[in-house]
Amino acid sequence: MSMMMRGLRGVAIAATVAITSLATAFAADYPAPKPGMWIAKDFKFHTGEVLPELKLGYTTVGAPSGEPVLILHGTTGSAASMLNPAFAGELFGPGQPLDASRYYVILTDSIGAGTSAKPSDGLRAKFPRYNYDDMVRAQYDLVTQGLGVKHLRMIIGYSMGGMHAWLWSSKYPDMMDIVVPMASQPTEMSSRNWMMRRMIIDAVRNDPDWKGGDYTEQPKAVQVANVYFGIATNGGNIALQNMAPTREKADALLDSRLKAPLTVDANDFMYQWDASRDYNAAPGLDTVTATLLAINAADDERNPPETGIMDREIKRVKNGRVLLIPASAETRGHATLGMAKFYAKEIGELLATAPRAAKTP
Repeated sequence: MSMMMRGLRGVAIAATVAITSLATAFAADYPAPKPGMWIAKDFKFHTGEVLPELKLGYTTVGAPSGEPVLILHGTTGSAASMLNPAFAGELFGPGQPLDASRYYVILTDSIGAGTSAKPSDGLRAKFPRYNYDDMVRAQYDLVTQGLGVKHLRMIIGYSMGGMHAWLWSSKYPDMMDIVVPMASQPTEMSSRNWMMRRMIIDAVRNDPDWKGGDYTEQPKAVQVANVYFGIATNGGNIALQNMAPTREKADALLDSRLKAPLTVDANDFMYQWDASRDYNAAPGLDTVTATLLAINAADDERNPPETGIMDREIKRVKNGRVLLIPASAETRGHATLGMAKFYAKEIGELLATAPRAAKTP
């Protein structure tokens, strides 16, 4: 057995174990998730670099005979990260909006995440400097070539996945009936969102222990940068105040996060956040034909509604509208959209009412 095949077998086994353990809790609610792997041959990145074989991991829930729905995860997440009670537990069960007995749910591992190809697989800082356009094209190739799906009933994306959904809506406008970008905006990186991303990337890059990406131990800056970004741009003001109403409790919360096991690789971390550097789906909004529901939270730290950006840009989407979830003690800022209870009803209504693409003879 070649090293490549042994590596893929190892990845598949690890993915199966992870998905199986997650599925155990939901066995009574929806079919067990099934992990898979597809290899894109001679994948060319926007930089001109080519990887002869690009691993693309994915997970499916439900039978291929069901109506296909694509779900896209957030930065540093994966397909497995969406299989939790707050999201999948509210959507995939019997009678729920994405009942897996009716829908064929596809959850991808984007380039750089989960079981898909990433810098930590071996190339480290020599891995192609991918961007969101590369990631979306890889998803499209996986869905159409790897899984043979010709049309999607719906695409749902959270955070980075929301930005990917915006790109899908204009790059492949005939590929889906419904697009639901969540916790995201179609416009380019700017303001706090980008400044914070650059700060955490620079923090790792400037750590002497990073060694140009050829470190033997994870640079200490990764943990600090990860916790710093999470507190600054996630969690919700009301929720954080309730969790840490005094200095002592704030210190305890911070210390617990700083001492938590580090589960991210420094190069993977930097690539994941850097991939958003040239994102901008706004130029293609006028070409979107699918029914589009943008869902954001009023207390989203990365996409604050008071800027007026969403109100301005949604007017360019022919069949688009915005659902803004009010801030409350139950919301979690940017993380709010990870809880489907806030929008499951609207997802169900969309699936029941949104027009379907006309079938060709």
